[in-house]
Amino acid sequence: MDRNSVIGFVLLGALLIGYIFWNQKSSENARLEKARQDSIANLNKPKDEQAKPVATLKDSTGAAVIDSAAFSAEYGPYAAGATGTEATAVLENKLVKITFSNKGGEPKLIQLTEFKSSDGKPLFLQQGSFNRTGLKLPLPNNQTLNTSDVYFTPGQIEKHPDGSQSISYRLAAGANQYIEYQYMLKNDSYLVDYTINLVNMQNILPKGNLNLQWNSQANLQEHDMKQERLNNQVHYRYENEEHDYFTLQNKSEEKLGKPLQWISFKQQFFNITLIAKKDKFASAEIHSKVPESANIVGQQMSTLTIPYNGAATYSFPVEVYYGPNKYKTLKAMDIGLQKIIPLGSGIFAFVKYVNIWIIIPVFDFLGGLTSNYGLIILLLTIFIRLIIAPFTYQSYVSAAKMKVLKPELDELRAKHKDDQQAFGMEQMKLFRSAGVNPLGGCLPALLQLPILVAMYSFFPSSIELRQESFLWAKDLSTYDSIYNFGFMIPLYGDHISLFTILMTITSLVLAFYNRGMTDQSNPVMKYMPYVFPVMLLGIFNSMAAALTYYYFLSNVISIALQWVIQTFIINHDKIHAKIQANKAKPASKSKWAEKLEEMQKRQQEVQKQQPKPKKK
Repeated sequence: MDRNSVIGFVLLGALLIGYIFWNQKSSENARLEKARQDSIANLNKPKDEQAKPVATLKDSTGAAVIDSAAFSAEYGPYAAGATGTEATAVLENKLVKITFSNKGGEPKLIQLTEFKSSDGKPLFLQQGSFNRTGLKLPLPNNQTLNTSDVYFTPGQIEKHPDGSQSISYRLAAGANQYIEYQYMLKNDSYLVDYTINLVNMQNILPKGNLNLQWNSQANLQEHDMKQERLNNQVHYRYENEEHDYFTLQNKSEEKLGKPLQWISFKQQFFNITLIAKKDKFASAEIHSKVPESANIVGQQMSTLTIPYNGAATYSFPVEVYYGPNKYKTLKAMDIGLQKIIPLGSGIFAFVKYVNIWIIIPVFDFLGGLTSNYGLIILLLTIFIRLIIAPFTYQSYVSAAKMKVLKPELDELRAKHKDDQQAFGMEQMKLFRSAGVNPLGGCLPALLQLPILVAMYSFFPSSIELRQESFLWAKDLSTYDSIYNFGFMIPLYGDHISLFTILMTITSLVLAFYNRGMTDQSNPVMKYMPYVFPVMLLGIFNSMAAALTYYYFLSNVISIALQWVIQTFIINHDKIHAKIQANKAKPASKSKWAEKLEEMQKRQQEVQKQQPKPKKK
């Protein structure tokens, strides 16, 4: 590995480390003060958790009776739904099981039947009283009522010929006046059709915007809470197809003043998304927070504005996705929802195209051949190394040429000693006469950067790897701990990841194998190949096992390839003869070389004209 190769890999590593730190820093928590968060949460509590007037009286025998006047004053035209007994109904297919409640006429439990949580229990995408989806209705007493707090009248579950199932809930507001929520779970789909119907409500609800309150809580599903919170985000897409997002650890409040096509509450591997099918959400106000809890990843409270036109029969159809962050599944919906999967961001946003056009198709193809994801990653690694093989070969050829020229470079360095400009000019002349490209080892290294960053984004985001075991790694989507310390070691962690150790060891072996090709007179060039892998040890210790396994395989293949190429393919004697033949040819300078040489000469002249410091 010549000097320029080392510079290339150091630059590559610096960019990669910078990207990792930037990615983690951009996901750091920026909460507002606790009082503000508590007040926001209080506004979104179920009504029975807030203070409300007593709505019962006692008759002459002492028995409790309903105070109709009190209920009418508190609930307005919706007083019929003020009391009731909770009853549930279930819609399910092979993928999703949804338990609905007549309290609020909304989903109470969302279970993804194909998946389990990290502790092996059923995976509930929605569970607990914090989760609510209801209209906020204005009342005559200048108060508001959330439909999540009243009882609806349920309809019967209907099963349709196409395999879909449906149910509806109604909240009466008068004679032939009601609010209706209709739900249809499609066959073998994660999608639910959710339609809000307002019938003859034009004299009760003012024409204009209605607010739909959507609260959702992400509970711990994975092994690593830190990674889950880094990936707990709210994504949204405007009507003009512009996509944006924020991480719950970064934001506490976001106001979106433009029409929205969809809004998604994303976890590391799953999401709940509300999609406006006809009219768009006119605007949205989102509050979020990260409770100090060992089991709650984050909470979001969104107020979505629905454009109510005051018609006698008004419908607002919504499609709700309850499911995994699987690229192929989300892309098939054709609304850009696959963009919630982090395949490349920031200054390396371009690598998402490497993932989309190369890595994902090959990964899916290999997944169709075998279910062993350790073998799939091995085959993927070999495929990638074949793609970059021309660059790798050119890098080794450049290293071989620099090794042949090393004695002459050492002579020039000894001749000019501390005169770096003179040494640089003579070095350029030597390279030009020998027909050697000084960037031959640097550029191939930089061209591999998109692949390295693409892998850094792809593996931790791939739900296919979730809970897939290989060798000692129980779950390739998280770190492969072989020993837990029980305490935190600064800049390292609280565990030992074996694939990370193997990655570091093979990196050091590769550096040691190339030690004879580096500039041993320069301490940076001499020791950086050994320091850099140790720096990565702490960074990658908590990364997905699939990622460190890939880097380990890549190092092993590099060691094997380099030994084969330099032992059996590259002939140093032929390279030396070719260089000597190139020296005998008339040297032709490129315009760039001429300008560089002219600039160096000018700098030398300026230095000669400068007065030398007097000796004391």
